[in-house]
Amino acid sequence: MELSAYLDIFSKNGITLDEGQQQRLEKYADMLCERNEQVNLTAITDPEGIAVKHFFDSIYPFTMFDMEKGVSLIDVGTGAGFPSCPLKVWRDDIRLTLLDSLNKRVKFLQELSDTISLDAVCTHGRAEEFGKKPEYREQFDYATARAVANLSDLCEYCLPFVKVGGMFVALKGSSGTDELEKAKPAIKLLGGKTEKVVEYELPGGDGRTLILIRKLSATPAKFPRNAGQMKKKPIA
Repeated sequence: MELSAYLDIFSKNGITLDEGQQQRLEKYADMLCERNEQVNLTAITDPEGIAVKHFFDSIYPFTMFDMEKGVSLIDVGTGAGFPSCPLKVWRDDIRLTLLDSLNKRVKFLQELSDTISLDAVCTHGRAEEFGKKPEYREQFDYATARAVANLSDLCEYCLPFVKVGGMFVALKGSSGTDELEKAKPAIKLLGGKTEKVVEYELPGGDGRTLILIRKLSATPAKFPRNAGQMKKKPIA
């Protein structure tokens, strides 16, 4: 796929992609469109849409704060690998774990990782189960998620993975600040504190919200609950 016509949005926004990184993203786009016919990965398949709404949208918010070299990061409910796979192309120092509940997507992610050398750990499982496993619970410097659920539920899924002192990076749409207001009780109960909120627009005008939540204390052992319990009794 010919993405090069659209990759200047990165340089215009202070993101340097070398030729090798651009080629890896182009291969990613090719695989995304090819596999999308067998596995429902994305509704966005045009070159501009992939460049802006998948790749740029995945990398740009991570330029708004300092993320140390060599950190461990888990992408919860990663789907087709957003935001963390484009981020890993740009920041190869990250130690990446991808978690998704659909095995077909995990197989795609493993193939992607092998093909464009992401060196990612691709894991098939549900966040509410893996968030209680000792080998995953509070083992990561960062957790991230994009457009998976409302922010209250997202915090319950993601904060259990984060070490005390680490960070949950939530990538939300234009309603992110409204979601944040509703999620404040959950954030506090789960051991977090909102550190930074940035509202911004993608090229083309779509609104986005970056929400950084610092993990200040251990998440109580009963969290995360399963989806039925979360729906029946939201944290409020």
